[in-house]
Formats: sequence, structure tokens, C-alpha cells
Amino acid sequence: MLPSISKLSLTIPLKALASLVLASSVNAMEISTDTASFDVENNSFEQVTSVSQLRDVSPTDWAFEALRNLVERYGCIVGYPDRTFRGNRALNRYEFAAGLNACMQQMERLIASSESVLRSDIEKLKRLITEFETELAALGARVDNLEGRVAFLEDNQFSTTTKLTGEVIMSLATAFNDDTSSFDGLTKGAKPVNENQTVLSYRSRFNFDTSFMGKDRLRVRIQAGNIIPFNGNTDMTRLSYDTNTSNDMVLDDLFYRFPIGNKITAFVGTNAMNIDKVFDVDNPYLESDSTGTLTRFFRRNPLVFRGPEGTGGGIKVKLNDQWNFNTLYVARNASSPEDGKGFFNGAFSTGAQIGFSPSKPLKLSLAYLYTYQPQTEVNLTDSTGSPIGANPFAGSAANAHRVGLQGTWRIANKVNISGWGGYASADNLQQQATGRGSRDNTELWTWAGNVSFLDIGKEGAILSFAGGMPPKDSDDRNTSYLLELQYKYPVSDNIIITPGTYVVFNPNHDSRNDTVWVGVVRTTFKF
Repeated sequence: MLPSISKLSLTIPLKALASLVLASSVNAMEISTDTASFDVENNSFEQVTSVSQLRDVSPTDWAFEALRNLVERYGCIVGYPDRTFRGNRALNRYEFAAGLNACMQQMERLIASSESVLRSDIEKLKRLITEFETELAALGARVDNLEGRVAFLEDNQFSTTTKLTGEVIMSLATAFNDDTSSFDGLTKGAKPVNENQTVLSYRSRFNFDTSFMGKDRLRVRIQAGNIIPFNGNTDMTRLSYDTNTSNDMVLDDLFYRFPIGNKITAFVGTNAMNIDKVFDVDNPYLESDSTGTLTRFFRRNPLVFRGPEGTGGGIKVKLNDQWNFNTLYVARNASSPEDGKGFFNGAFSTGAQIGFSPSKPLKLSLAYLYTYQPQTEVNLTDSTGSPIGANPFAGSAANAHRVGLQGTWRIANKVNISGWGGYASADNLQQQATGRGSRDNTELWTWAGNVSFLDIGKEGAILSFAGGMPPKDSDDRNTSYLLELQYKYPVSDNIIITPGTYVVFNPNHDSRNDTVWVGVVRTTFKF
């Protein structure tokens, strides 16, 4: 509804109104001259109390006095967050109407306070309202429509505290040896069971994220999938997103994150409370299993960011702008009352990490992790590297001291490099207690590096190259190397296609084994 002209009693300079741009109490509605449709922006405009606060307005400007009147006498003008007015921008009739409407609303507030007026200015305003009657009516109708839509959404929303998001991965992949047309083994010249075999599989996830205080998050995630690791007797070819639930929906993630003051964030979880939720991985463009690397190994340093995990908690502390500290304790089988299991008696990981960022483009971190794995549960490489190093003590219980150095550096506007080095020293606990097993201890090493080129071919597209050595045991015969090349291409905001290939030289750290090649096309849908 338009305000009554008879109630208007405020001096409004005509030239000042003509200089209005879309920066008003209607929160910057940008209106198309062709469709008269409104797009509400999220710009945060601020009321100015003096024209001198506007950086791009000077006393020599022709509209300076008019703007000063609008700002200082009537409070009709707001500035952009950077304290600019942007008065030279082109103005269409609908934008002028939006500014006029804002001033009219301000007038009503002032009239209610019994402000004195000049009749000559009322006449000027009457002429303006008559001229822009159509545009003002369209503006009022659209605002009413938006208010109705907002009210409908509020009445029919899923939840006032919970947001539902989803993700589906469709994966087309194949693996093959140098000397065979498909991948069924490692020995040179091995005859494949299924030649030219390619697999098409999927993984789906649904996240329910709930916030009770605004800065906290309770996540409940369910997922299903049928992505099976390649039958090649090596973990080095595993995809980063392989998940096989036999198409059953299962609870995959359950944790709660909440702030303690301004510098501490706490985590507690009872399912999939993983180390990388608390520790900083420092691998920004390849860490994600859905849009990052194609291989399990290149996601994160496996010697310090993988281990016994699942239930527990941790805290992240921001010491200052450059330093941060993280610590955690997580356990496997924490809900089981059986002997050798539970929150404290079963397999667990605990440790701490210190991070240092001397400048915004550069981040370094040093992590220490202590792990214990009971008999029959030992997997020191978490299925990413050497089969000898994964279970070096023939099933005996083991502990390990693990150290990892990680870093990431945005060396140029569109170039980022990341990498890590990891070391672990593991002891055979049953050898020490009963003499079981042939080795007292072992050492494992790993390293990796990658470079990502941003906005290649399209904004948001990323070309990445990675190389490294999967975890290697001190008793391994030779050394394996893994290389990956991939290109992430965003078709839209919700669809990303990532074609790529990776190769494993000397799989399982044994040069007698064939080189293995893997080709992948991963399509990720987000909604």
C-alpha cells in the first residue's frame, strides 16, 4: 500500500531523489526493467550519519548538497559495506522507484514524530509519486508476494534447526596390468579371470545437520553403496570413496561439534569419530573423497590420520592468528563390553597436533599419534600400503608411535602445493610378553606431494597431479610409487565430473609384481 500523500510533511529535494541508487532500507532489491522481478541480495548496507562517511562523494560533486540533505536531514541514504555510494552507476525506473519507496517509508516515520514540513517540497513529492505510480505499485506487490512466500516456507519447512543435504557418487572404473588386459593379480603374465572388466557402482549419503546455538553442529549421516575394491591382492589401488554396504542403508556418521568460548571447538562422537575430524589434514584440494583425490592413499597421511577410531572426542584450540593446537582420544569397539574391547581396553588412538600459519597462503602442522591394536585387529597402514607393514607381527597385538609433518602452500593465485611425510615405530607386544611372533618391532615410512592448478578451463575446475610412496615396512623387498592425474570439472553447482587415472609401480613394494593402471570417471551429485 502506498503512503498517503496528504500525510507527507517533509522537505525532499528533487535533485537528491534523482541521485538515489539502490541502497536503502529495502535491503538492496535489484529490479529488472524487462521482467520487473526482484532478486534480494545479501549485501550488508549501513546507515550513514554524514555524507563525509561516503568515500566516493566529494564536495565538488554536483549532487553533494542534495546527498547531504538526504543523509543528514532525512536519514534516507545508506552506504555499501566499503563506505561507497556508487552514484555514477546507471539507474533504471524500477531502481528509482525502490529508492523513492524507501524515502517514503522514512517520511512516514518522521511524520509520526510530528516533524514540520514545507508545502513546496510536498508538491515535488506528489509529482514524483504520480510519475512513478506504476513502478511503486509493482514494487509493493512484489514485496507482498515475497512476504507470503517466506511465511509459507516458514510454515512448511522441514525443521527450524536441521538442514538436509545429500550426495550421490556414480563411478565408472577399470584396472589392468601391463601384461594383461584386465587386473586380477600381481604376478607378471597372470591370466585374468575376466578380460576387459569395467565396473559401474555408486555411493549415496544423506546428512542431517542440526544446530541448536548457531555455531554448533550435530551430524547424523546415513549411506549406502556397492563400490568394491579391485580384486588385485593390493590395497594400493583402492578408490578414495569405496564403500560396500550391499546396498543397505547404514548409519555412517554421528558426532556433535560445539564451541567453548571463542577459541576452543570441542568434538564428541559415537560413530565414525575419525582422527581427521579433529586433526588438520592440510590437503585442501585432494582431501575430499567425493570431489578430491581418486585414490585412498592421497587423501591424507595414513600413518597419523588413520588408525583405530570410531568413538571418542577431541578439541581444537586457536592459540592466536598463527598457532593452533589439537588433541583427541578415539577408540574402536567402544560400545562392546567384551574383554579386550570397550572405550579404554580395546583398540584406540590418542595424540596431539600443533599447527603454524606464518601467513594466510602457508600452513604447516606436526602431529603425534599413539595407537594400540589388540590381537587379530592390527592394521598399521589402514589398508593403504605394504601388506607386510599392515600386519607385521603375524596377528600379535601391537602399539605404535607415529609422527607426521604436513603442509600446504598457495604459491600463486591459482596454484597450490601440499605434501606430507610420515614415520611410525611399532612394537610386537605379545613377542615381549610370550615370545610369540618373529619380530620385536618394525618401522614404516610414507611421503606424498601434490600440485593443483585452479580454475583451469572454467571457474572452479581443478587440475591436480600427485605422487608418493605408500606406507613401506622396513622388511619390504623394494619400493612402490603411486602417481595420479585428475581433472575436476564442475558442470554446475550441483554436478561435478572428475576423470582421472593413477598408476602403481612395484605394487606391494615388490618389483616382481606388474605395474597396475586404473582409469576412473567419477560423477558427484550434491543436493
